[in-house]
Amino acid sequence: MKTIGLLGGMSWESTAEYYRLLNELTRERLGGLHSAKCVLHSVDFAEIEQLQSAGRWQEAGELLAAAARSVEAAGADLLLICTNTMHKVADQVAAAIGIPLLHLADATAEAVLAAGVERVGLLGTAFTMEQDFYRERLAGHGLEVIVPDAAGRELVHRVIYQELCLGVVREESRAAYRGVIAELVAAGAQGVILGCTEIELLVGAEDSPVPVFPTTRIHASAAVAAAL
Repeated sequence: MKTIGLLGGMSWESTAEYYRLLNELTRERLGGLHSAKCVLHSVDFAEIEQLQSAGRWQEAGELLAAAARSVEAAGADLLLICTNTMHKVADQVAAAIGIPLLHLADATAEAVLAAGVERVGLLGTAFTMEQDFYRERLAGHGLEVIVPDAAGRELVHRVIYQELCLGVVREESRAAYRGVIAELVAAGAQGVILGCTEIELLVGAEDSPVPVFPTTRIHASAAVAAAL
């Protein structure tokens, strides 16, 4: 088994899910006492969030690139950026290392297409929903991507940063997310991408009338497949 490198801590709440899923999926594949070989560099999310808010993406990319080099030096054979939003600097990180970067949006697009879905709703941080780096990557696979209206985007983003990244899961927020999902479905979404690694802490398949695509699980599954 190859060693999976993880850039985590953005937030650690979802990175803990990555670690759990990587090990569970490895055990499912190999049985017995098998677990995933992995190396984790967990950053201080407060530093990253400040750079995000200030639009200082180049500096954030430099920080993650340095972390990625340390993960490679520690023996990783492939790398995951354990957050959708920071795939904005994925090219910068990939250029800094000599091991493959397994892009989250590519793995997600493959899962969406395999389910026969072509028009998909996207939930995530405001950066992921409103900027081109993620939506265009999905569109490059032939997907039509729709996002919530301005009020919906503000709600989804606020819950991520003010609740889920702090480990707070509120029933009122789950109900609000269900409402946003319903609006996406009414707009023609045949499925919904949970395009922030924290969102799976709040909603799942039971909260949507159409298939949901949990990016943390999808990414972890693709990593295990690549590692094996």
